[in-house]
Amino acid sequence: MDATRNEALEAWMDEHGHSSNSLAEAVNRALEQVTGRPGGLDGSSVRDWKAGRVRWPKSATRKALEAVTDLPATALGFVPRGRTSSIPAAQQEDPEMKRRTLVGGIAAAAAAPGITGTRRIGMSDVSRLQQRFAEIIASDHRYGGELGIEQRAAVLADEALNLQNAGSATQIVRNNLYACAASFRSSAMWAAIDGRRYADAKTHMREAQALAEMSGDQTIKFRIWSHAGAMYRHIGRPAEALAANDVARNLHITRRDPMLASLGLARQAAIYGAAQDHTSTRRYLEQAEDALQRATPDAYRPTWLLAFYDQAELNSLALSAYLALGDYPTAEFHAHRCLATLRPHMRRSQAITTTRLAHAQLAQGDIEAAVGTAMKVPADAATHHARVSRMLQEFGAALRARGPHSSTVQTWTEHTRNWKAAA
Repeated sequence: MDATRNEALEAWMDEHGHSSNSLAEAVNRALEQVTGRPGGLDGSSVRDWKAGRVRWPKSATRKALEAVTDLPATALGFVPRGRTSSIPAAQQEDPEMKRRTLVGGIAAAAAAPGITGTRRIGMSDVSRLQQRFAEIIASDHRYGGELGIEQRAAVLADEALNLQNAGSATQIVRNNLYACAASFRSSAMWAAIDGRRYADAKTHMREAQALAEMSGDQTIKFRIWSHAGAMYRHIGRPAEALAANDVARNLHITRRDPMLASLGLARQAAIYGAAQDHTSTRRYLEQAEDALQRATPDAYRPTWLLAFYDQAELNSLALSAYLALGDYPTAEFHAHRCLATLRPHMRRSQAITTTRLAHAQLAQGDIEAAVGTAMKVPADAATHHARVSRMLQEFGAALRARGPHSSTVQTWTEHTRNWKAAA
């Protein structure tokens, strides 16, 4: 006999705008909260549920699905093994009436366990917050360091926390809300670091760390401690930078995902560059390269990691390390490699890399090439991004020290005057 379609699940998906793929992704995220490992579901898994080919998913999958939908599996049309469906076939029933009946039944099941009038907070609320987080990430890579990004991320962190008190929720949903709040607070932290507002960055860091602990989310813990390492590197405290980055690198998730391991190793190399340790810099960069080559492209990874970490970013960190070491030819090599593969949306990274390339060229005495490179930095980054502005000021000072009255210096001075006029 043909399997009976799970019309209750289909109705819930229609009401909540879920495709088979998007529901699979949501359940995979919830599975990671339940088991500590990402789920392996895909669109075909959900299609099997809808078609009735799988009538009673495995225990962990059911718990994750219930967390996503805020409904018991039986209310979603699943039937425990050994039982038959209590929903009779109704081949002649009007389809629209059937849909309304199913949706009404689901709504009743959702309301039954709770207190009348109490809002139920679910994974759909988490999904909306995660979409806002993706928007923050996109703004950061386009503009970077702006106070507005920091403030917006902080407001969204509070919004995620406020949902904890807005209604009833499962523990998995609450853990996800804490993870969302930690994610937003870590973005506020990074925006403050990028804007050289280090006192504010430390405040965001402390709040992000506490939220990450409550969430139990290893990937966001990694992001926060890795950002802390970058912050201490930027303010010239390499010992604390190494200690913070070691916390990130020692999380068990880095043993499971070579891409996270690679990022931790590459940032460790940048810290050793700032500490003038040539041997450790080279060793960690080699290990980062090896780990990145082992990273499988189809593994589930958080949005913030996929948005920026790749071969280009590894070369960017190598550029930073070798520039700090004074190995300018190697720094220039990595700058060109980075710019050749940098994704178009990484506008802030392009400005930073271009500025560092100009520094490497100037240090080798290639003055005209260095000025030509520096002039390629967009005016908005040159005038509004704190790190880029600072590096360009240092570039101008080094250029004038080489020949204060040269025509190249005059060209640079006129160019920077036009930047300021356009700001």
